[in-house]
Amino acid sequence: MSENIKCIHCGEDCGKHPIVWQDKNFCCEGCKTVYQLLNDNKLTGYYDIYDSPGIKVEVNDFGKKYAYLDNDEIASKLIYFTEGEFSKVKLYIPDIHCSSCIWLLENLYLINPNISQSSVNFIKKETDITFNNTKISIREVVELLASIHYIPMISLEDVDGKKNETENKTLIIKIGIAGFVFGNTMLLSLPDYIPGGELLDDTFKNFFGFISLGLSLLIIFYSGNDYIISAYKNLKHKMVNIDLPISIGMLTIFGQSAYEILSSTGTGYMDSLAGLVFFLLLGKWYQNKTYQALSFERDYKSYFPVAVSKLVDKKEEIIPLDSIKVGDRIIVHNQELIPADGILIEGTASVNYSFVTGESKPVLKKSGDELYAGGKQIGSTIILEVTKEVMQSKLTQLWNQNDSGSTSEKDLSTLIDDISKKFTFIILSVATIAGIYWLFNDNSLALMAFASVLIVACPCALALSIPFTYGNIMQSFGRLGFYLKKSTVIEKLSKVDTIVFDKTGTITHIDTDSVKYHGRDLSKKELSQIKSLSRQSQHPLSKSIFDSINSSLDNNLSNYMEIASSGVKCNFNDTKYKLGSASFVGSKVTNTNKNSSIVYISINEEVIGHYTIENSYREGIENLANTLNKSYDIHIISGDNDAETERLRTMFGKKASLHFDQSPMDKYNYIKELKKQGKYVLMVGDGLNDAGALKESNVGISIADDVFNFSPASDAILESKKFYLLPTIFEKSKKSINIVYASFTMSFFYNVIGLGYAVSGQLSPIIAAILMPLSSISVVAFVTIGARWLMRKVK
Repeated sequence: MSENIKCIHCGEDCGKHPIVWQDKNFCCEGCKTVYQLLNDNKLTGYYDIYDSPGIKVEVNDFGKKYAYLDNDEIASKLIYFTEGEFSKVKLYIPDIHCSSCIWLLENLYLINPNISQSSVNFIKKETDITFNNTKISIREVVELLASIHYIPMISLEDVDGKKNETENKTLIIKIGIAGFVFGNTMLLSLPDYIPGGELLDDTFKNFFGFISLGLSLLIIFYSGNDYIISAYKNLKHKMVNIDLPISIGMLTIFGQSAYEILSSTGTGYMDSLAGLVFFLLLGKWYQNKTYQALSFERDYKSYFPVAVSKLVDKKEEIIPLDSIKVGDRIIVHNQELIPADGILIEGTASVNYSFVTGESKPVLKKSGDELYAGGKQIGSTIILEVTKEVMQSKLTQLWNQNDSGSTSEKDLSTLIDDISKKFTFIILSVATIAGIYWLFNDNSLALMAFASVLIVACPCALALSIPFTYGNIMQSFGRLGFYLKKSTVIEKLSKVDTIVFDKTGTITHIDTDSVKYHGRDLSKKELSQIKSLSRQSQHPLSKSIFDSINSSLDNNLSNYMEIASSGVKCNFNDTKYKLGSASFVGSKVTNTNKNSSIVYISINEEVIGHYTIENSYREGIENLANTLNKSYDIHIISGDNDAETERLRTMFGKKASLHFDQSPMDKYNYIKELKKQGKYVLMVGDGLNDAGALKESNVGISIADDVFNFSPASDAILESKKFYLLPTIFEKSKKSINIVYASFTMSFFYNVIGLGYAVSGQLSPIIAAILMPLSSISVVAFVTIGARWLMRKVK
């Protein structure tokens, strides 16, 4: 008998006459077409992640199937962002089922270059796609997905913008029906549990048995069918999930009970079957609620701390992001993120939407044009009027969207995934061995032991321990003024062995009361124009100069430009202003004052004077340095000169590595070199001239002063007044890992003890079904209490 030939794409039997292309076997033309498409675009790495990761494809001529997407009204409701030639759409694709799916969907740009970016939310089975709307339509995007058999499910709810709650209602109905069947089958089985029940006439027992059999059909074909369908679909794609042992347990109990009832040899265990499904569904409902709660925390409580400048009576007022209302007028400075959709009121906007679309080409906007949240203003200060409430969840999603492929390092979540894959096979083996053992020793316990083993063992408690531990720590950090990009940053913090500090704006801050001007006298007009120029930049030195000048603003500013680590320049009509370093403005005199920074001024290429600004080290820096020196390699890199070398050596010790006159690219290369040496690097900067270094490091923390400058490159943002908390943050991150390991141990012992009772035949399936969700509840309670106890005294 010849061995079955499997399709290289979907893994199904190719039959006697496989379709062959380049010595590869396919079961149908559809699978061959998808393989050819991937091969032509050099995407065959899709098949390296899982064996036969694809889905069997039927060849389709889409014809007018998706023609409705050419309707502008429908398309505009599905597209949630459009700016110039770029649009973004989020599509629900139920066929996403493995790492290969994610890999392929996030490389769509290789299949069609008009798609610039795509990212996958595996849990929600959603794909976010950015495409060039002048070269490809949303209809063509959907047809491309369908051609590789990732068919988007587009419903009326998507078009109307309504959230589909059908799934949740269906679950509640299934719980209700399972509860109804459980109660009635328990009542019908009462004679089997009470003294004297054996006196009941066999006719009644058989009658009650048939009623129980009829009711249990609702369990198999409705309330519990999701487990069976899920197991079947995964098996069809050569995958095994936790629903498989549950389904086998359900079908085994049903089959044995149906045999006993139909053959009149017993009354079966239909009450156990109904109770099993009822409590499993309750557990599922509970877990859905907990994940929804956790998702809410991630979206709304762990937002990055963007404060905004609101225009009130022609004066700037700093307010929290969540205080913005429709109609407010807000000020957006150079390099600041636009936090809410609005209309441009004043100024000329040059907006970089690479944060949203992946395209770095700035988009020019004039007064009256619409601006979208997530764009970064490049150039002079602008004023916009808010047209939509701030959506922190949307901004957080943007922060996370480019992060998915940034690192290949393994974490605890990967470990859990590996355990979960093997878990099901181990449980199936244990259940089979237990069933066979009791079949030959006490066959009355065989079914009980087999089903209970399959049901009581569950990796869910294991899977819940990480998100709930990190989620609680993340929330506590947020209350302290330390905002994480996502919860897995906690684990990264625990691995850090090397810390790199930027100096200016990070370990030092500007003393605004110390700003002094030296040079020729300035007219009121010149003071007004210098203040207006310094207002454009968010560099600490520029902000200090702005705050020190008591003058009105001159809004006739044009040709503004900021050069990192050098300075800013602009024109006021025909007058050219420069503000920055000596080399930038053309001064031959350099800074000789070791305890201050100097900002030079030139008007029409003539150096007219300079500002001296005292640098103060942040409060608690000595204690911080002493603490960190004991456990970490410390490096300090700065764009300033080496004037502070002696002072920094006193604070950070002789082992600290100090580097000065570093450009943004130097900082980036320095981090890269440390990583090559095998260091796990944390970079702490202000997010202005060190964004590249922050992004290149294993963990990047941006320090935020009075106006929080959001840095997409960072993994976390720390309020500057809480800078002294850094050692505590590292300590708590390491200890939180211990909570995770403790919950792993707790989950392990639960499974071992539960399996011990189940294997011995002392645990009924219904009790197993109750214990299964209880294990999740106990682990969630443990990690929540543990995380809060860990953070109890931190202020």
